[in-house]
Amino acid sequence: MVRMPSAKRPGSSAGPFTPLDFQLVLLRRMADHNPDLVDEARHALGASLADMREANKRWQAMLHSPRARGGASRYRSILGTPESAVQRRIGDLDCEALLWPVPLWPDLRFEVLLAPNGAVWNEWLVRAPGAESPALNTLDDLTPWSCTVDETARAFAPARPLEGTAPTRWGLAFAAPDGAGVRRNVVAEFTWGLLQRTAVSDGPPPGSRP
Repeated sequence: MVRMPSAKRPGSSAGPFTPLDFQLVLLRRMADHNPDLVDEARHALGASLADMREANKRWQAMLHSPRARGGASRYRSILGTPESAVQRRIGDLDCEALLWPVPLWPDLRFEVLLAPNGAVWNEWLVRAPGAESPALNTLDDLTPWSCTVDETARAFAPARPLEGTAPTRWGLAFAAPDGAGVRRNVVAEFTWGLLQRTAVSDGPPPGSRP
C-alpha cells in the first residue's frame, strides 16, 4: 500500500464522488474481517472512520437511486477512462473486461466484466497485467489481502465456488497442504475479489456428498 495525497477531503458529501471515495467503499466491506488492515489503509488514504462511512453511505445512495447510472457508466463517471478494455470469451459468449488502477494497491486492478448487452457480470479486484502473482503453495501463504479469487483457484485447483454472504463477497472450497505437508480442507472468503480469511477443517469439503 502507498500513502495517497488528497486534493479533497475523502468521503465529503460536497462535490463529485472520486476514486479516493471509491477506495474507501472497497475498504468498508473489508473492515468486517480485517479491521486492522483497513485502519492502516484508511490512514494511508488520509481518511477518517467517519470519511469511510460517509463514502459508503453515498455509494449506497447512488446504487439505490431511481436515477442511478448503469454499472459501466457509473464506474466510468467515478474512475474515468479505463486503463484497458479487452475482449474475452467465456463459454459461448464474448464479453468485455474493463480495468482501472487502484492506487492503494498498485499491483491490482479493479475489473468490471460486461456482458454483450452491456450489463455488468462481475466487478472485483484482479492482479494487474504483467504484475507478479504471489507464490501460493501452502496454507501459510494464504494471508489476508495476499491474493485474488482467480489466483487462489488456479493455485489450489480444483476449487469449488461458494455463494458469498453479500453481493461483493465470494467463497472458494479446496484442499491445500499445511506447513507439514498434510492436505487440509479449506474455505477461503473474499471481499471485492481479495482474500480476507480462511477456515480449515479435517472433515469433507462443505457441500460434498457422504
